[in-house]
Amino acid sequence: MADRRALAPKDLTGLNMMIPATEDELAEAIAATTEPLRIAGGGTRPLGNPTSGKTLSVAGLTGIHLYEPGALTLVAAAGTPVVEIEAALAAENQRLAFEPMDHRGLLGSAGHSTIGGIAAANISGPRRVQSGACRDFMLGVRFVDGAGNVLKNGGRVMKNVTGYDLVKLLAGSFGTLGVISEVSLKVLPKAETEATLLLDGLTDESAVKALSRSLASPFDVTGAAHVTGGKTMIRLEGFADAVAYRGDALRSRLAEFGDVAMLSADASAKAWQAQRDVAAFHGQKGDVWRLSVKPSDGPQIGARLQQAGAQTLYDWGGGLVWALLPEGTDARAALAGYAGHARLERANDEVKKRLGCFGSQGPAIDRLAAGLRQRFDPRGILNSGLMG
Repeated sequence: MADRRALAPKDLTGLNMMIPATEDELAEAIAATTEPLRIAGGGTRPLGNPTSGKTLSVAGLTGIHLYEPGALTLVAAAGTPVVEIEAALAAENQRLAFEPMDHRGLLGSAGHSTIGGIAAANISGPRRVQSGACRDFMLGVRFVDGAGNVLKNGGRVMKNVTGYDLVKLLAGSFGTLGVISEVSLKVLPKAETEATLLLDGLTDESAVKALSRSLASPFDVTGAAHVTGGKTMIRLEGFADAVAYRGDALRSRLAEFGDVAMLSADASAKAWQAQRDVAAFHGQKGDVWRLSVKPSDGPQIGARLQQAGAQTLYDWGGGLVWALLPEGTDARAALAGYAGHARLERANDEVKKRLGCFGSQGPAIDRLAAGLRQRFDPRGILNSGLMG
């Protein structure tokens, strides 16, 4: 049997970086290491607590391995740029239904986001209220654990999940349980058109009521967002005739909240891209927090954040609150007495180290997370400390 240590990945020693070109090289790099590893993809999403160690990049693992438009299935290597995947899907009039956010404007980063990074961080956009999160479209995953073992789970259809649901565990683990080498995804047809209903000048509380009414309607709303002191947006997608009918019907149901305008397809797409990428906070000073809460609690939590000096945006019908706060302000104080979780999305390293980006989700979940990390990364070398 060949010595796996002979399968040396590209080692850019001067840059303190390794870039494996194959899954075997990735496994060897992890098995042979004697130091912590910083896992990287396209470098567009530097989320989490600061970490140290040699960078292990999956940027060398690229390519769409399988795409079957008729089966709504795509399999790609982890380092494949999302723009490449979106181009392939667009050629078949399909898309990633979970609408992943582009963090570059918010975080001031550059490069191209990779599908492995999207999966590892479970990045999901406004359409989550209707379609679900990234993890809900992950059919299967291949990854290398902290001992250098290649593992796989799931398959090309939803039912192929046995034992540990590693697909769901890897989604949102930020590379702390294993390094994803390949992702299998379910994709969906692209909508023929879209339109957005627009309400102006609502309070946060009234806006969330309007969003909740829209989401509870039979009109298949695919986006529900509100900017404090500004616009309240409700998106409809589908065939043109159906969108027009549903828009008129929903407008009638929202009449009590004020005049309801309608954005055309092009204007709607631009508005939702800005909402998806939190464009309102681009280039502004301060720390950015992302809070996941019960939608009906959103306005009360938002009010506490505003008292602390925050600008706020709401997505997912009020269940996702984005807050731009003065540097060093801990948004978790706004959650006192409420269920929810806050993540520090953008700050300098000093603030990240002092406050911690993820924080505790309670003793039970913290113990479970620690046990999983011990199981899949017993040496503690994969993005050590990134999640706390």
